[in-house]
Amino acid sequence: MAEDLKHQLLDINEEFRELALKHHTLDDRLHALEAKHYLSDDEQVEEISLKKRKLHLKDRMESILRQNSNRSSASQPLSV
Repeated sequence: MAEDLKHQLLDINEEFRELALKHHTLDDRLHALEAKHYLSDDEQVEEISLKKRKLHLKDRMESILRQNSNRSSASQPLSV
């Protein structure tokens, strides 16, 4: 159910789609940093910042999911 709702929101909700794209971009950068054996001081600061930004995006996405989950269970149309 939650995965179906995510796919629906990716199709119809521009904000959710943009948040998901940004989240994916940050995740890619984090993986690149994590692949390194050693991080410079700047890279360590970047890693912490990326994790915080990624978490903020995920929180917002979860909020949109909850709002639309409540709507779909009440048979209301999803938010665009």
